[in-house]
Amino acid sequence: MSRTTRLAALLCAWATPLLAQNPTRDTVVSSARAPRVTYVPKSSHADTLRGSYTSPGRRWWDVTFYDLHVAVDPKDSSIAGHNAITYRVTAAPPAARELQIDLMEPLVVDSMLQDGRPVRFRRDGNAFFATPNVQHRVGDRRTITVWYHGRPQIARNPPWQGGFTWTADSLGRPWIVTTDQGMGASVWWPNKDTQADEPDSQRVALTVPDPLLDVSNGRLRATRHNDDGTSTFEWFVTNPINNYAIAVAAGHYAHYSDTYDGLKGKLTLDYWPLDYHVADAHRQFPQSRAMLQCFERWFGPYPWYEDGYKLIEVPNTGMEHQSAVSYGNWYANGYRKRESSGTGLGLTWDFIIVHESAHEWFGNNITAKDNADMWVHESFANYAEGIYTECLHGKDAGARYIVGNRRGIRNDRPIIPAYGVNDQGSGDMYPKGGEMLHTIRQLVDDDARWRDILRGLNRTFWHQTVTGRQIEEYIARQSGLNLTKVFDQYLRTTMVPTLEYRLAGDTLVYRWTNVVPGFDMPVKATLDWPELAWLRPTTAWQRTRVRLPNLSEFRVDPNFYVIAKPVDAAAP
Repeated sequence: MSRTTRLAALLCAWATPLLAQNPTRDTVVSSARAPRVTYVPKSSHADTLRGSYTSPGRRWWDVTFYDLHVAVDPKDSSIAGHNAITYRVTAAPPAARELQIDLMEPLVVDSMLQDGRPVRFRRDGNAFFATPNVQHRVGDRRTITVWYHGRPQIARNPPWQGGFTWTADSLGRPWIVTTDQGMGASVWWPNKDTQADEPDSQRVALTVPDPLLDVSNGRLRATRHNDDGTSTFEWFVTNPINNYAIAVAAGHYAHYSDTYDGLKGKLTLDYWPLDYHVADAHRQFPQSRAMLQCFERWFGPYPWYEDGYKLIEVPNTGMEHQSAVSYGNWYANGYRKRESSGTGLGLTWDFIIVHESAHEWFGNNITAKDNADMWVHESFANYAEGIYTECLHGKDAGARYIVGNRRGIRNDRPIIPAYGVNDQGSGDMYPKGGEMLHTIRQLVDDDARWRDILRGLNRTFWHQTVTGRQIEEYIARQSGLNLTKVFDQYLRTTMVPTLEYRLAGDTLVYRWTNVVPGFDMPVKATLDWPELAWLRPTTAWQRTRVRLPNLSEFRVDPNFYVIAKPVDAAAP
């Protein structure tokens, strides 16, 4: 690139408003992000039962298979069914020999059976503790079947506050869906409700009144028409799956299919719009092919070739249900015709197709054990939006989109909250987490290596549950950088690194403030106009020579999520 061209590019990049580095609370942000609510830390007994995956009732057994059968009755908003939970004994059971099985009020457990014999159980709020009648030895495989019924909680604000949605399409016909990320799948079916333990496979058999069709995860193995005017749709997932990804979508659907030639061969693409939206789907859903091509290049193979890829229309905005992505984006680009970056770039693609499908890699393939590490899902999915913009429009456009999303950062509380209580951190896990990853890309300073890191994450943690620390350590190890303070800064504090500086003639005096102890992240800045060069600040004042046409031309590369703040002569 020539010096003149480089100058023009830098001026274009810096045309991004200062708001990008100094976000305000008045900025309009896409409501695809988590809604802002008053934060109350979780600390109750119920929170601990739900959030701890090492509690006595959970730590000694590993789920291998769920066999879920549920009948849905829209007449009285009720469900009834059973789940056969097959598990492997991985450690000596505690003295009480109890298994914790979760099911939220007001649903009721009718009975539990093992080897054809009733199992005693007690209820503790939304958790049931079963005491099997048989001895358990390490390595044993057992099955316990839970029969239940009731009226599940109604989703108050899906998909963020989930449960069952009993609604109707525009023709007044029943339309029934579930959403339960965060609150937990036990809002509608009994299971070991922790993201730390996924079954190796799962059957989902849903019975709904005719002529409704049910679309769930995996592949449809059988359809049975019953004598009572209902039909049972049996879906089977052959891969590990997190509980909140299992979903009901029952409505008057049409169906058509396509195939995609991907990194692991032919991937089936199945589309399920409402029957009067088929033409809209044919116009909008082809974006899924471009999305798959982009994400397979950057993240590695789509993780669920055996189970296929589906888009299913739903009445809420959408959710990353594994192999069955739910879609409610009005068949329009942006997020329901809006976008959050202020660049307009988000209006060139369909937010729900891109963001929710990105979770097939980050969230479904790589699943955080604890909700406190939900940034592993949402930060990467947010960052994937910029990657997709880059695939469509080039690297500079992708960067502008990501930097523009800073408008949505609140820095209201840390991204990572307390562990073990089913808590989630700030909604900043979306835009701020994406900015953090974009900043780390600048630190790596090698796009081929950065892509290898993203692909390596999905290869190394293929179909696994992880801790956030594992992801942090992998990125640091593969980049060859010490990123401990970077992750601590952006994930565990609300502080934005602030580069204080003063220019005296041809000397720049500078330091980091508003940072964690020992923070020494390098940044690129204009030390010899107009070229960018590495500056390596610490929390101690330093100085270096600069060559600038005038003192106002010092800039920090906007691709780093930091604030540059000139100071008076207080600097030494």
